[in-house]
Amino acid sequence: MSILFSQFLSKNNEIRPQEADFTEVLNTIALKPKKLYFYGKLPENQLENSCKKTRVRPKTLAVVGTRKPTKYGEEVAYNLAYAAAKRGAVVVSGLAYGIDSIAHRAALDAGGVTVAVLGTPIDNIYPKAHYRIAEEIVEKGGAVLSELAPGAEFFPKTSFLQRNRLISGLSDVVVIPEAAERSGSLNTAAHALEQGREVFAVPGDITRPLSKGCNRLISQGAIPYLEPADVLDLLFPVPVQKKRMVQEALIGDNDGETAILAKLRAGIQQGEAILTETGLVPAVFNQHITMLEIKGRVRALGCNRWALK
Repeated sequence: MSILFSQFLSKNNEIRPQEADFTEVLNTIALKPKKLYFYGKLPENQLENSCKKTRVRPKTLAVVGTRKPTKYGEEVAYNLAYAAAKRGAVVVSGLAYGIDSIAHRAALDAGGVTVAVLGTPIDNIYPKAHYRIAEEIVEKGGAVLSELAPGAEFFPKTSFLQRNRLISGLSDVVVIPEAAERSGSLNTAAHALEQGREVFAVPGDITRPLSKGCNRLISQGAIPYLEPADVLDLLFPVPVQKKRMVQEALIGDNDGETAILAKLRAGIQQGEAILTETGLVPAVFNQHITMLEIKGRVRALGCNRWALK
């Protein structure tokens, strides 16, 4: 733990939910917290229309799931959180191992804002291995939040489940990339449905234990998540005219370029994954991606990863 973060641990902020724009929404949930404690900076309302100068709460996405994800779950969680943060959404999760920490990392990599909600007292960052992530969240304009005061008694079996209502309560949409049939993530989903939030779950192989929770949610009415656009279009509705312009902008000068642009629009960034999805051979893909970069349509992220410009 660095000296910088030690200072945060010794000096945290204490507010009631209604005293901050970002947390005021928690006054509408069941079992609303009386007080909140946090390090860093809570997201502020943003200008919705520069002409009318109206300010609105930032769109907020919760990404939660298993602590031991497969590569499939990791990729889905990272791509979604990265795309959402790039678009301007606040990414909320629980700082746990697995999907939670991947979501925070993706938001930070995208240069976005992320908020970690602890199930432990504010002066007890858990797991301790994530001190550095917590520190980086604060350094980069986000916040680490808890309803438990410094030194408060807590009970792991119940405190983390109680925390989940805050994660969903702060969010407009909750997405679960991967979860077992008995998972705390399903508890978050239950709170979200009770609170009137949209819940997405990523469908998976019915024989895999870590897909059973998500598949069960879908069978009970959760929205199947297939690509980042599913969530981004809900968080950031596009007027019909503008949507048509965006679609036209994603048309390349040939079928290969159009196919690549479509996959990037869907949130797929890895060159190998784009190759697999489009069926292009490496030489043709390299030719198209190079021309798209020269034309200013895409930009290289490094390590054979790409994004729309």
